[in-house]
Amino acid sequence: MELLLIRHALPLRVDEVAGAGPADPALSPRGLEQAAALAEWLTKEAVDAIWCSPMRRAVETAAPVADRLTLPVVVDEALSEFDREAASYIPIEELKAAGDPRWNEVPEAPEAFREGVVEVVERIVESHPSKRVAVVCHGGVINAYAGHVLGIDETIFFLPAYTSINRVFASGRGHRSIGSLNETAHVRHLI
Repeated sequence: MELLLIRHALPLRVDEVAGAGPADPALSPRGLEQAAALAEWLTKEAVDAIWCSPMRRAVETAAPVADRLTLPVVVDEALSEFDREAASYIPIEELKAAGDPRWNEVPEAPEAFREGVVEVVERIVESHPSKRVAVVCHGGVINAYAGHVLGIDETIFFLPAYTSINRVFASGRGHRSIGSLNETAHVRHLI
């Protein structure tokens, strides 16, 4: 089976949430364009199922894909990013460009986060033998699973671009391999 691990599109910046609740931003105008381009690109692929994080930026990225492919979206809490409870959301690219040390922060319990990601992705694999499944999630989730497959211990070892497609091949015998990381041809005109 083939997994398409897709990072969500560019969300709005949320400096601080007033009141209760974590930051869960909607997509920015550019993010909406990226999600539409992703949906158009994936019409050329035989996608059999769509899974998604419940975080708004992932749900809004998955929606046009689901509409174009006329597939339901399975939302799973375990696909949430490690910053799901944060009171702000500043795109990691902005933090990195500004030299803000938060750009390279990792979850407090990276091993537990990775274990949870591996568990949910393996559940998806088992649920869809011999299929192609799009999983709209987050950069940390993609790093956790790709790192697991590659045997890389770093929590964040690369920066997936917005709506990048990261391909993983999973055999019924348990073999996992990376097909590609950071495919962005579908959004090259939006970068």
